[in-house]
Parts: sequence; C-alpha cells; structure tokens
Amino acid sequence: MNPRAESLSFQGHGLLDRRGFLSRSATALGSVALTHLLGREGLLAAQPDASAVLADLAHPNRPRPPHFSPKAQNVIVIFCAGAVSQLETWDYKPELHRWHDKPMPGGPAVTFQGPAGNLARPQYAFRPRGQTGKMVSDLIPHLAELTDDIAFVHSLTSKSNTHGPAENFLSTGFALDGFPSVGSWIGYALGTDNQDLPAFVSLLDPRGVPQNGSNNWGSGFLPATFQGTTWSAQNPVRHLSAPGITREADQAARRLLGQLNQRHLEAHPGDEKLAARIASYELAARMQLSVPEISDLSTEPAYILRAYGADDTGHPIKAGFARNCILARRLVERGVRFVQLFNGAYASGGELNWDGHNKLKEQYDRHASILDQPAAALIRDLRQRGLLENTLVVWCTEFGRMPFFQKGAQGRDHNPDGFTCWMTGAGIRKGVSHGVTDELGRAAVKDIHPLYDFNATLLHLLGLDHERLTFEHNGVQRRLTNVEGHVIREILA
Repeated sequence: MNPRAESLSFQGHGLLDRRGFLSRSATALGSVALTHLLGREGLLAAQPDASAVLADLAHPNRPRPPHFSPKAQNVIVIFCAGAVSQLETWDYKPELHRWHDKPMPGGPAVTFQGPAGNLARPQYAFRPRGQTGKMVSDLIPHLAELTDDIAFVHSLTSKSNTHGPAENFLSTGFALDGFPSVGSWIGYALGTDNQDLPAFVSLLDPRGVPQNGSNNWGSGFLPATFQGTTWSAQNPVRHLSAPGITREADQAARRLLGQLNQRHLEAHPGDEKLAARIASYELAARMQLSVPEISDLSTEPAYILRAYGADDTGHPIKAGFARNCILARRLVERGVRFVQLFNGAYASGGELNWDGHNKLKEQYDRHASILDQPAAALIRDLRQRGLLENTLVVWCTEFGRMPFFQKGAQGRDHNPDGFTCWMTGAGIRKGVSHGVTDELGRAAVKDIHPLYDFNATLLHLLGLDHERLTFEHNGVQRRLTNVEGHVIREILA
C-alpha cells in the first residue's frame, strides 16, 4: 500500500498517520462532549446567527442577544477629528520642558509634512487632578475635573499617519475603504430597543463632516440598513404631512401602506434587498413621528442648556456642538444603541479640526473652547440621571502628534506610534492610566495597544466577542478587528 494513502491532511498539523489520527479523534470527541455539556448548562456564550439576521431584514433593528452578559447597553463615541495632540491634553511629559528647543536625540529628520524641527514643551500648563492626582492640561479644564472617572489608554498605535486612512482604521479596523464601521457592526449584532429610531446615529459637527466622511458611519459590505443615520441638532427632522391631514389620518395611511408592503414582501420571499428597503422606509416614517420631539430642545430646562453651553449666543459653533451633546443624551435615553458624536470637520490647515500643524496653540484654544464644556456636561448629565451605569462614553482621535515642532512652524506633525484615547462609564475602572509612551511622548513603549484592542474592548463591554462577530464577504469571514485584537482588561471594572 502506498504510505501516503495511510495519511490524512489535518489543517494546521501537516500530514498525520493513522495512529495520530485516531489519538486526536479521541481528544476531539471528548471536546465535543464537553461542549455539549457546557451548552446544556448554559455556560457557553450564544453565537449570533448571521443567516437569521439576514432573513429578518424586514425587522433589522429588532433586539438580538449578545454573546455574554454585557456591562453596557449603549455607547456614545466622541470622535475628535484631526488628531488631537496627546502632549497638550492627557499625556504629561515633563522632560519636554528640559529638552525644549533642542533637537530630538535620534529623532527623524523628516516626518509626514516635511523636515522636523526642535522639541517643543507642552503649550499648556499641566496640574494634578482629583483624588488620583493625574496630570492633565489646562486646555480642557472641565474634562480634567472628571479624571477620577476615566480610564486612559496612553499607548495606542495606528496603522496610518494620514487622516483619511487613519479615520478608517479607527472606525472600521481597516485603512482601506469599503469596510463596516463599528456602529454598523454593533447594530448588526444587537439591534436596538427602540424600533422608532435607528440603532446607530451619527451627530455631525456644526462645521461639517470629517475627512473620510461617510466611511466613519458606513455599513461597508453589511446590509445597507445597518449604516449610521446622520443627524444634527442644527438640522432637526420635522413632522411632514399634507395640509388638512390630521395625525390620526396620517397614521391610518401609514398602516395601510405597511399592509401593502407586507403583501409585496410575501410575494417575493427571500428578497433581502427588498426587505431592507421596506424596513428603511418604514423606519423613516416612524422617525417622522418620534424625531421631532427628540430634536426639540426647547423642552430642556434653562439650567441644562446653560450647563452644556447650548445657550452661548456669542459662540454659535460651541452652542451647536453643545446641542448635539444634549441630543446624544436624549438618544441613549430612548434606547439608541450607538451614537457617534463628531467634534471637528475637514478643512486643510486644521482650521475646523484638531490638525495642529502650523499654529497649534491658536488652533487648540479655538477647538477646545468648543469641545470641553459640552462634553464634560454630557458625562455629568448622564451620571446624574443614572444613565452612565449602562452607557459607555468613549473619547477618541485617529492618532497623536510628534514631540517636536515642524521646521519653520509652531505646530506638531502626525504621530501614529503612541497616543491617547479614553473610556468612562459602564464597565470601566475609574481613575486608571494604562500604557506608557517614552519620556518625550514619541512612541508607546509599555503595554502597547493597536486600535484593534481598543475596539475589541468596546465590543466586549457590549457583551460581544470580537473574534466571533463575523460576516462572510468574498469568501472571507470578516470582523471589525481583522485577525488581531485583545481586550484591554486592565481598564475594566
């Protein structure tokens, strides 16, 4: 007999002889038995059924169970577009004072936008905050007061030093276009508790959209029904009806249309695109009834508007962002699963965002005055209402900045090798600083975490295993974290 006929190809183990095969088969049978027993006892996490989700596209936002018991029910992501400098905000580097205006030892001669200049001290004073005594910048005094409630990750890295691809990497796990955003993955996995609102809402900055625009809230190859719904307090949705038509008559017409749609769907079984299209139209109709009430901030007490800065008539951009922050709170109050709150919009030179290449301090004075008070008020408001127990708040940016100024400028170039993002709220340890960059803040050197880990942790807090949340596309089981990612357990409560 041909010796090769006695062998079997066993994935990951090369060729296996008959004895080895039988031995491993016995082990495998034991594993099957153990899996059965664990499943019968309810000790295995549930596995979302992608085919079941796709088959139910007539009800795409229907709540679905997570893999395991979640710490958070909702997420608000504050996305500061343009790459906020960690050295002017959260990552205190006193050595930069000693090395100020000197060349960086062993530093690069050229970076993203050109020749590197000398090292530059932080442009704002740092001081100890709260019970932890963490050093935080005076640039963001309102957020600094919340340090004791925040878990900082100081050692994040990105795969790109260019804004568009880096935004993609943060939002989708890939630097290339065409992949689903984190909010779309979450809507696909979990749905939402409020069937009159989307599972995923993106609140756009009053100044416009981030550089990569809809990639940050797009559904990629997931069904289009899971993409984010863009919205802004500056452009509220209003109830639309013909003159003379009462709300009751309008609702009766919608019910009739729903019955006709259902008959049409039954006549075309298995048509996923038709089901998704009908579901989207029906959701849009329901939103016409539910959204105007949510958008009407005139019902908010004056002290709330004042706390957020939404009544600041002298600073309309800040007031607009503040109104978006109030809207984010109102959305999670009503069960919206994932809210993306943008601070900053695309414009060359960083005039509308945090891209501080040229006149960093002048630019950051302007941008921080928009971000700080409203974002801090949002977290306080969530806590006072008891919502922070079930809501995860994430602050993030696509990468950081270099410790030296660009040659001939008063700003810092792009730095994907070590920067800070943070989380607070449901499931998060309070007052934690995890990960370390070197003494000048150039690169992460301890507990280094690619952004895959940050997204894996976000999913984990929602009860989702990032390795099992998958969707087959072009023959590949795709996921938010590609084939990487580990939960950052050091920041979990």
